[in-house]
Amino acid sequence: MYTLLSGLYKYMFQKDEYCILILGLDNAGKTTFLEQSKTRFNKQYKGMSLSKITTTVGLNIGTVDVGKARLMFWDLGGQEELQSLWDKYYAECHGVIYVIDSTDEERLSESKQAFEKVVASEALDGVPILVLANKQDVETCLSIPDIKTAFSDCTCKIGRRDCLTQACSALTGKGVREGIEWMVKCVVRNVHRPPRQRDIT
Repeated sequence: MYTLLSGLYKYMFQKDEYCILILGLDNAGKTTFLEQSKTRFNKQYKGMSLSKITTTVGLNIGTVDVGKARLMFWDLGGQEELQSLWDKYYAECHGVIYVIDSTDEERLSESKQAFEKVVASEALDGVPILVLANKQDVETCLSIPDIKTAFSDCTCKIGRRDCLTQACSALTGKGVREGIEWMVKCVVRNVHRPPRQRDIT
């Protein structure tokens, strides 16, 4: 009887919580992506003005519910001096969203180096990675094939994990919902990193 009631309680009042890191260089659009995610999935959320978003120093946190899953986003600052802190969060995370500014060709190699460090980390073995080619609303941006070519050296380091490169415009919201829904499917089926149970509040 207890098992039945316990199962019913979990079904009614608990969600599986997954921690998702949002990484990338500063000014790639990570916080804008987080705000758009919260706006698209939380009906009551009144998002901040996207024009008022500044460079993240430290960490922004946001929560989004998608079906039975609750995604806890950790948007980490992308400045070079803050990148050394990223690996402190790896052991706790269930997925990584890596945001690339596809309008900034000059910093593409710097972004690739940061990405290589992410995928090479043993603490992230088997963790799904969504690579977002952001700012696709800008006419002069790099295309998905351009970015895949620039990052082709990283392919062998991705290993056996779910990985998707997707076009996105965090400013307009294009590609945001699709990216989040893909990530939810991946973290739910990843048996190597079980979710945390959280009461619905």
